Amino acid sequence: MQTEPLHFEAQLRSALDNKTKPVGSLGRIETLAAQIARIQGTLKPSAETVSHTIFAGDHGMAVAGVSAFPQAVTRQMVLNFLTGGAAANVFAGSVGATVQVVDAGVAGIPIEHGELRSVRIAPGTANAIEQSAMTSAQLEHALSAGRQIGRQITSDIACFGEMGIGNTSSAALLSAKLLRRPIADLTGRGTGLDDDGLARKTKLLETAAQRTPLNLDGHSALQEYGGFEIAMMAGAMMGAAKNRRVVIVDGFIATAAALCARDIEPGCETSFVYAHCSAESGHRLVLDALGAKPLLNLDLRLGEGTGALLAFPLIKAAAAMLRDMASFQSAQVSGPA
Repeated sequence: MQTEPLHFEAQLRSALDNKTKPVGSLGRIETLAAQIARIQGTLKPSAETVSHTIFAGDHGMAVAGVSAFPQAVTRQMVLNFLTGGAAANVFAGSVGATVQVVDAGVAGIPIEHGELRSVRIAPGTANAIEQSAMTSAQLEHALSAGRQIGRQITSDIACFGEMGIGNTSSAALLSAKLLRRPIADLTGRGTGLDDDGLARKTKLLETAAQRTPLNLDGHSALQEYGGFEIAMMAGAMMGAAKNRRVVIVDGFIATAAALCARDIEPGCETSFVYAHCSAESGHRLVLDALGAKPLLNLDLRLGEGTGALLAFPLIKAAAAMLRDMASFQSAQVSGPA
């Protein structure tokens, strides 16, 4: 006797193959539709509503010169998000996504704004080149707050973005430790470093990587090298996945968060759809390690969740195809001979 999951899989395969099209002719849209159906546990999936949450936090190692931009830009961009002026706001508006901005740990005094969700762990992490980025208690606080935010999402689709000067360095270190790869393989230009800047960044990150063993688990890697915004995003991904939301994973930094989430809570990754392959060096290595096939390749390297928002229409269309497209029988169309 077939188990219920096998029965569902058979129904899903039949539903896709009996749409008014040659079998498999919609390619990866069919694969995507099947994933959404499995996440939601229905042959009539919904991807009509989407929310976008941007986590912001500062990194102590930014003061060492790992970025082309000063740390003050994190705070300035939070204000830009809150007034609707960033690329993420524009893209969110174009697809009808609601936007939530979360202060996970921006440097300086707390930002006072009625639209800001403040879950400040601390005003930035410690300098991970020299010491652990955060304490165990701070990490648990960030993960717990993130899970709560993820569980509170009521939209069909959850997009996540980030802002934090220095966070491509954090993502590179997290990925290197979880994948046992040399840090140089995962270090890119971030916000636009020139050759000298890239060489300096790589040297600084090699120093940071040497502080700890070659391989770390997700918890340890986040504590040693994470940002509060990355840890909180990882928690949100786990929380949203627990509630059967489709989670669209953005670029390099979000993928590093997803890598940590998968290690901390195996199985949550079945809810993850990878939006795009970033122009940031190292992102392809992480995607390949995850066995992920991103939907887009647009040479993006902005972050903010911009790629996730751009991928949403494909997900919406895939769900609509499975839910609304006629079958040969219902449309009275002759099937293959």
